Amino acid sequence: MQVNVSARHGHLKAEDQTIIVEKVEKVRRLFDRINAIEVTVDLERLDRPSVEINVSAEHAPDFVAAAEAPTVLSALDSAIGKVEQQIRKHKERVTEHKGPGHRHSSGEVTSD
Repeated sequence: MQVNVSARHGHLKAEDQTIIVEKVEKVRRLFDRINAIEVTVDLERLDRPSVEINVSAEHAPDFVAAAEAPTVLSALDSAIGKVEQQIRKHKERVTEHKGPGHRHSSGEVTSD
């Protein structure tokens, strides 16, 4: 799995990048088919930085979430929660919507 962290309108510290990568990699425990995760931190407004997470997985649409908060890490936590909710909903939709299956009859026909 590939994790890309990028910043717009500023720079992230190396320790912030490692914290972001560690937190985002935990999303993988929810869904095994995740290929890549892209995290974009927008530092244009320093009082309310925004974080956008884009998760791409096999045989699934991309999961995208964004959040704003007073700090980068709190915005990250909020965005991770939103992405996890989308992944759980997708897994539930995929696993629970299987057909009931066909019942085999013995071939006997009853008449009234």
